Amino acid sequence: MLGAASKPSPARSSDLMEEFIGGVLTVVQAPGVQDLPLTGRIVDETLNMMYVLPSGARRPRGIPKAGLVGTLTLGSREIPLRGDDLRVRPEDRIKRMALRGHRRRP
Repeated sequence: MLGAASKPSPARSSDLMEEFIGGVLTVVQAPGVQDLPLTGRIVDETLNMMYVLPSGARRPRGIPKAGLVGTLTLGSREIPLRGDDLRVRPEDRIKRMALRGHRRRP
């Protein structure tokens, strides 16, 4: 059983507004992924998957967002991630976070 100390704190919505491609992802828990923890650069993101190129590897590995727990490093900031919170298309995530609290006018 996981202790409370092992759960990452939730990311702020302003952190999730950014593009993740090019950031370094450290995966500590993900269903169906062996050799954890896995660290690599994010090369692509879709609705259900993140594609990470581990250092020294030739091909990216697909990591399902469902059940993913890890840390994203963008520049000097480390952002705790829960994949279940990210199960949305990247372009929609950025749009939703930018418009949160604001109504669009017709």
